[in-house]
Amino acid sequence: MTAQVDYLAVLFTTTSGASGDLLGSDEKELLQLVWQLVDVKNKKLGRVNNLLIKPELSNLTEEKEETGEEVREEEENGSSADLVSRATNLESALNQFHLRLTNEVNSTGAGTSVYLCTDGQLHIRQVIHPEAAGKNLLVPECFYSFFDLRKEFRKNFPTSDVKALDVHFMAESLNVPVDPPAMLDPAAMLAPEAAVQQVQTMASIVLALLSEPLCHMFSHPERVSEKFETGTCSKMEKVCDNTVIRARGLPWQSSDQDIARFFRGLNIAKGGAALCLNAQGRRNGEALVRFVNEEHRDLALQRHKHHMGNRYIEVYKATGEDFLKIAGGTSNEVAMFLSREDQVIVRMRGLPFTATHEQVLDFFAQGEGPKDSCPVSGGKDGILFVRYPDGRPTGDAFVLFACDEQAQCALRKHKDILGKRYIELFKSTAAEVQQVLNRYSSAPLIPVAPAPLVSVLPTVSLLPPPGSVRDCLRLRGLPYTATIEDILTFLGEFTQDIRPHGVHMVLNQQGRPSGDCFIQMTSAERAFLASQRLHKQVMSGQRGVNSRYVEVFPCSAEEMGLVLMGGSLSHTHAHTHSRSRSGTGLSPPPCLSPPTYSFTPAPTVLPAEAAALYPPIGQMLLTPRPLPPGHAYYPPSAQLYMNYAAYYPSPPGSPNTVGFFPSPSPLSSPGGLVRMPGLAYSNGVKDLINAMQGYQYAHEDGLIHAHGPVNAHDLTRTLLTQPKEWSPAEVGPLLSSGLIGQSSGDVSLMPLSPLMTKPGGQYLDLTLL
Repeated sequence: MTAQVDYLAVLFTTTSGASGDLLGSDEKELLQLVWQLVDVKNKKLGRVNNLLIKPELSNLTEEKEETGEEVREEEENGSSADLVSRATNLESALNQFHLRLTNEVNSTGAGTSVYLCTDGQLHIRQVIHPEAAGKNLLVPECFYSFFDLRKEFRKNFPTSDVKALDVHFMAESLNVPVDPPAMLDPAAMLAPEAAVQQVQTMASIVLALLSEPLCHMFSHPERVSEKFETGTCSKMEKVCDNTVIRARGLPWQSSDQDIARFFRGLNIAKGGAALCLNAQGRRNGEALVRFVNEEHRDLALQRHKHHMGNRYIEVYKATGEDFLKIAGGTSNEVAMFLSREDQVIVRMRGLPFTATHEQVLDFFAQGEGPKDSCPVSGGKDGILFVRYPDGRPTGDAFVLFACDEQAQCALRKHKDILGKRYIELFKSTAAEVQQVLNRYSSAPLIPVAPAPLVSVLPTVSLLPPPGSVRDCLRLRGLPYTATIEDILTFLGEFTQDIRPHGVHMVLNQQGRPSGDCFIQMTSAERAFLASQRLHKQVMSGQRGVNSRYVEVFPCSAEEMGLVLMGGSLSHTHAHTHSRSRSGTGLSPPPCLSPPTYSFTPAPTVLPAEAAALYPPIGQMLLTPRPLPPGHAYYPPSAQLYMNYAAYYPSPPGSPNTVGFFPSPSPLSSPGGLVRMPGLAYSNGVKDLINAMQGYQYAHEDGLIHAHGPVNAHDLTRTLLTQPKEWSPAEVGPLLSSGLIGQSSGDVSLMPLSPLMTKPGGQYLDLTLL
């Protein structure tokens, strides 16, 4: 848009921190405003004005503060500016600047249109607007449009790089007399007198551009957005990767307007602030922001670790694809809902599944007086219920209000009752609406089950069958400082009913306690009795602090395994068997879309020809024995397939069985001994265990060595456990006889070759499954 320019106010600012290309990057306060008026039509210069600002949060030492008054007096007396004045704070300084500039323009009488002109973008976008926004100050209208002297110079010298330009280079190119530049440290504060010289040189450059032979026209000023515009974004829209940033560390209650205030001075694209949600649909403190061009994105990156309130915000580069995943949408219903501009969105969470539009309208209309009533904008059209693809309600809804005052009135109804439930209310954004709708209505992330975790894992349903033995306990709401000892103390007399290694502390992805715990009990009766006596009893953490009541529910081993795999478990429907599987309160792990997880048949370990040479182990490896359905063995590597919200069992309280977390019921199935000749000397116990993972053993099996018995009732279930070193004297008779085990009673001797040797002639008795 072409603008009529009668005057240009050449402006230069200094702060108490860095200068040059780093100006404004350290969030320091504004100290000085220097400007000079240029009459564009008559090509005349006005007087130089120097306005000194007293910082509110000065970092000066006491010694500097004592001499500060003397320094200011010297500046005023020795300054080359025509008029030097002071301001007590930023608000007073901005008002003085606007008043004096207006008076000077009116006194000249050659026109009324005046625009600012600065050396680059930093003085306006990175200094004045951010500091004013941080102090909740209104900026005069003249600061919302300005000319960038570097860009205007480049229009006449296209070969110049805008980022490499400076006042000295432009002056030399236009034959403007200028003193040689001093070597200044960009990280150091610029001297007040240097700012006056900069303004005088810039004013001379402007006159040179206006004069012949260039006769440059200042017609297209830079614009600063006064207000963030909400809007929608389609997934089909192309978003440039060089215009998107990721902001991290936002307060949980922040909105898109708070994000726009943090980036005040930079132009955010319409609907370009998208708050990110976690797996539970809550804000995770991150946002993706899309700017109008790459230049504004680069300026936004300079605000890395600037503050929003008491929190510093991290700013990083992001991609257009990241932004579309959060803010992009395809629903026409959502597009129509968000098409109403100048509306404030409020999110409702926890609605009854039977809630209707009329109930929501009545919820916001009720109140003791007119001030408590907040009508929904558009009536029923201003309410959007969030539903699953099959039409079932999720308990979420979004409501539109005409203005921010009505929205604030609505937010005061936070946790009021609708039906029999309290309703949570939050100020929301258009991007959050899209994100929530995308989360509930999109297709599964993984349409097909991934490759099996372990080749010999059984075919097992993710959801436990109804009627499973509920011989486990789930503890929910534990203090985050609670230890296993605290849990045992809490259980009291029921501690003796816990199975060995039966306490499973559940940690989140960061390795911190999630407040959940599973306990394997000896019987379903004791588990039920413990849940009846201990439910909602108070538990204290370490040193008796962080006392909380703990919810205790009975559950099955399969349900416990499901949660450890990353699924979710709700106790509210745990006892309801008349409902369908979808109403049991269980959900599969987040990454798995099918209702069941079917593994491919276990492949053979040996070819048939080789298996015939090694009976009976050959037949065992030829057809690996499948585990019965429902036996919950979950390898730790399963977490590779989980999302970041999955649960993981903690090492201290989990079973110490290598590689697996078994269910409490032992299996009684036939097995066999394993002979492994030809092993390399470098093989260790872990190598053998890893090779045989997936094959079971009996808990009561004994140790086989030169003086130990085998399992008396089942030879094929004998287990080698603790490694035992044999001396060469002991090994000799064994090698000559080919026997390393003896039986008791009528059981015959069992031949088994030595498995491994160690340097020095010693033999190891190894663990086999």
